[in-house]
Amino acid sequence: MSETDVDSPDDTMRERAAGNRVKLWLLLEANRRVVTGALVVVVFAALVALGTFGPVSLRDAMSSSDPVETAFQGFLTAIITGVTLVVTLNQLVLSQELGGVGDQRERMSGAMSFRSDVEDTVDAGVAPPEPAEFLRALLDSTAASADDLAAAAAESDDEQFADRAEKLADGVAGNARAVAARLDDAEFGAFDVLSAALDFNYSWKVYEARRLREDHDSLSPAAEDALDALVDTLTFFGPAREHVKTLYFRWELVDLSRAILYAAVPALLVSVGMILYGNDPAVATGGTLGVDNLVWLTSGAVAVAVLPFALLLSYVLRIATVAKRTLAIGPFVLRDTDRSADIDWEE
Repeated sequence: MSETDVDSPDDTMRERAAGNRVKLWLLLEANRRVVTGALVVVVFAALVALGTFGPVSLRDAMSSSDPVETAFQGFLTAIITGVTLVVTLNQLVLSQELGGVGDQRERMSGAMSFRSDVEDTVDAGVAPPEPAEFLRALLDSTAASADDLAAAAAESDDEQFADRAEKLADGVAGNARAVAARLDDAEFGAFDVLSAALDFNYSWKVYEARRLREDHDSLSPAAEDALDALVDTLTFFGPAREHVKTLYFRWELVDLSRAILYAAVPALLVSVGMILYGNDPAVATGGTLGVDNLVWLTSGAVAVAVLPFALLLSYVLRIATVAKRTLAIGPFVLRDTDRSADIDWEE
């Protein structure tokens, strides 16, 4: 039994994910600033609860030791280290942009060559310049190739080929048009473009199309041309998506660097202020809502101090998740799967 006779994997990344879908949404789709704020709020709430219900009150601990000064000295060192990390990230991004005229010309030549090949395949005079529209043009061409395959299969005398080709064409066309609709009016810089592109399961479709071509030798010229055109457009989508992903990663790293630099200034000021003045329990007296004001002050200061780290964590979690789920290009499936047992491998 060949692979196209068994169930194909789901198209969208959320459906293919083996883990909790809420977790995947948090890692990928949620706004990074909202995730950062949620992390800071969790830290703040945890410290307030600990200071209120802990076995030893913060005021008593400060009378016998210097926990606040020690903690914020560590924060101060970490923040300075984090700023150094930001400089390193910027150097990493800029290193891809800097180079001699020969290097820049080679990059330009490669980009134009790829665009020319895509334009020939999708039968377009000039491919759109925007990443979202460029991917959408590829998806529209893929859907059209799938429709041609379905039409050729309907005229085939091979019932097995006709059935398999029709299922493949329906799956490809449906997935391509759904993703293309999501790319409509999507702007690069937001995660929407890459999120939509990740939901087109092109790698498995490349395998299915090539396997279908291999299993049926006696095809009509129309069916052969339709299959070849479908494989061509699918294989162009792979490097196009990877290029968009690379550009998005650079965009995110620049945004992350800027956000951390902005957050580092108040974090440094608060850390220095707590080191100089926060170690005296008399800096805050009384209570509010049943909680010692010293706990409110210290917890709030810690929340501000961890803001740069929370930003780094929220952005890197998304980048790392996308990178892990797109490690391979082409018809490779790296996720845990039992489908390999159903594939009829040739000797």
